[in-house]
Amino acid sequence: MNAIYALIPLSIILLALAIWAFNWAVKSKQFDDLERPGSDILFDDDDELHKRAIEEERKRRKSND
Repeated sequence: MNAIYALIPLSIILLALAIWAFNWAVKSKQFDDLERPGSDILFDDDDELHKRAIEEERKRRKSND
């Protein structure tokens, strides 16, 4: 029974930490660019082509919005 008195506040603290970490990740835009990792393997050697592809993708997204 005494363990419950320690585990309940500990679980609430861990939950608050998890919510804070998720909010921090969203605010620091960790989830914004989901397509770049997929295209990194295609443009591994050609940095200039990769930059151009990213710019074209951004322009396309802006024109669709």
